Amino acid sequence: MAQPAPKPESTGAKVIPIKEASLYEAHKKIYARSVSGRFATWRWILVWATQIIYYGLCWLEWNGRQAVLFDLVERKFYIFGLVFWPQDVFYLAVLLIISALSLFLFTAVAGRLFCGYACPQTVYTEVFMWVEKLIEGDRPARMKLDAAPMTSGKLARKAAKHAVWLAIALWTGFTFVGYFTPIKTLASSVLNWQLGPWETFWIFFYGFATWGNAGFMREQVCKYMCPYARFQGVMFDPDTLIVTYDAERGEPRGARSKKADHKAAGKGDCVDCGICVQVCPTGIDIRDGLQYECIGCSACIDACDQVMDKMGYPQGLIRYSTEHALAEHWGSKQIVAHILRPRTLLYGAVLATIIGAAAVGLTMRQPLKVDVLRDRATLAREVEGGLIENVYRLQIMNLAEEPRRFALAVTGLKGIQLATESIVEIPPAATQAVSVRVRVEPDAGKRGSNLIHFEVRALNHDEVFVREKASFLLP
Repeated sequence: MAQPAPKPESTGAKVIPIKEASLYEAHKKIYARSVSGRFATWRWILVWATQIIYYGLCWLEWNGRQAVLFDLVERKFYIFGLVFWPQDVFYLAVLLIISALSLFLFTAVAGRLFCGYACPQTVYTEVFMWVEKLIEGDRPARMKLDAAPMTSGKLARKAAKHAVWLAIALWTGFTFVGYFTPIKTLASSVLNWQLGPWETFWIFFYGFATWGNAGFMREQVCKYMCPYARFQGVMFDPDTLIVTYDAERGEPRGARSKKADHKAAGKGDCVDCGICVQVCPTGIDIRDGLQYECIGCSACIDACDQVMDKMGYPQGLIRYSTEHALAEHWGSKQIVAHILRPRTLLYGAVLATIIGAAAVGLTMRQPLKVDVLRDRATLAREVEGGLIENVYRLQIMNLAEEPRRFALAVTGLKGIQLATESIVEIPPAATQAVSVRVRVEPDAGKRGSNLIHFEVRALNHDEVFVREKASFLLP
């Protein structure tokens, strides 16, 4: 029988206390400090530009309808003068390929530029932080307010901030739905309390997502939810422009008097003020090197440059540079020269080719589509005069935003003719099914299937012409 293990006391073994360790780091709220400078100015320029486009584009009109409208009910997408149908899904695939290649190219050249300046998460976080600063104050005031006990004044400020946040978020959700339901119709429905269930759901869902992501989950979206942070490393190389800290110049860091000779004291240019960390929206220390949490917003560059100006040191302790530039001490001309490298040239060439091909395709795109379907109820039948008749259904799509009349014709067999009206009128941007009967002499072709072609031509627009093949059955 097995003997029980001796107690530690009986063997003289030292008892080590067990400590519990959490697998997840406790979240600490980041109080990002506001900063000004040339990169902050560019960020706000992009904020204004993107939001003017987003909020304003759905109100523009084109040919008496909304300029940009993705009408899911009618299954038609309007983009200014272009009308896309479900059959045009090819162009959506091309758009996705162009977007992916553009992301690869921009990332290879200058890192996470999109994340730092034009990503919706960054843009709305910037807007929400501006509202927060306006109502609660800058970083020290917000930290003091959050640490203070709840009072009527604190409650009023918090309520005012969230009221403005919710107003912006709901307007954002309303605008989003306005790209799928005509915005003026949607506005009328809102004012008359006649919103449909799906419009109501998406306005509040998108608004809630905006309020939550930009108000509460700011850096967490970038660090944990966005996949781009995880795979950006495979798109970087030593010649990619990134936000970098010049450790050779800045170390060893330390506080000092403005008048002190820090070089004689063996110190670098970094005064260890920590402002670069305070302004970072994701709360990282760029002095620890490039990290996946860095979104490339350059707030730390603006903050550090201001400190360098106050100390009388050259700017650029934190700057846009590359790994090779830091190691080889390159200047701006050498950095720019290395932007044109095989990787970026390949991305650029492929991207230009696809964009050019897509542009040519859109330019040459016929504003007419025709699908030919055989009437399966009657494959072939004999009619008066001993003629053989086949019945077809032509699905004619008029992609132009004007009504057009089309002439129908058929070729391919001797003496083939239409036994129905050869002129049909189609409303603008509409689809119409046309039943067509085709007749030939019994000896016009071989028994079985014979190749024929339907020709559809727009009257007064000879260049609008489609020729589709079909089969004529002879018994």
